[in-house]
Amino acid sequence: MSVPQSPEEFLQRVWVAVAASISGGSGGTEVLALVGRVCTQLLPVDGASISMVAGARTREALYSGDETSDRIQRLQVSLGEGPSYQAYAMRRPILLPDLAADPGTRWPVFATEIGAYPVGALFAFPLQRGAITIGALDLYRRQPGWLSSEEVTIALRIVDIATLALLALRVDSLQGEWVVALPLERAQVHQATGMLISGLGVTAEQALAKLRAHAFAVGRMVDEIADDLVCGRILPADIEL
Repeated sequence: MSVPQSPEEFLQRVWVAVAASISGGSGGTEVLALVGRVCTQLLPVDGASISMVAGARTREALYSGDETSDRIQRLQVSLGEGPSYQAYAMRRPILLPDLAADPGTRWPVFATEIGAYPVGALFAFPLQRGAITIGALDLYRRQPGWLSSEEVTIALRIVDIATLALLALRVDSLQGEWVVALPLERAQVHQATGMLISGLGVTAEQALAKLRAHAFAVGRMVDEIADDLVCGRILPADIEL
């Protein structure tokens, strides 16, 4: 989709395309990918990712535009901390124009880990509608730099589109089921969590906390540990150690 002179006109075309895709039953990750591409077309950012809230302090990474965006999401899911967690909790954008200059006291482990990747700035926006917050949109740029007030306004318009798209993709607001299929690694985290609930007699939140703690202790990602559990390379008892 080419960008016309007016960002407002372009965003209107995007919303029409998103609405048509959803009403036609061809939504899912294709819709989220469209929203993600719009971010890099209209804003001075190098990548975007979209996540949803799936329980207490839990995120489901539904879309990542590139490898770095994916790494940003995976780190946050593994550590249970980061800009999208704070954006969700505070219900406002978290704008970090220069990561190197940020003291990292808000998310010390995340700040240390992300320093190994080409990320100069991070911008996290909560996806919310009224009193409901359902996820976050994360943007990054390789070089440090602010978003202008006009660019923040554009980002907030994209956030509105992403929020409405996620709400429309929901199958059952009571059961929390979604049209979009989770990536394999996230589905495995769910399966591994269930194995820990059954094997260790803990709650879902405790099971996820144990997965995170074990992953941190051995220097790996949560989805990697989940894969080991699901494939039988380790047992629930190994996580308890």
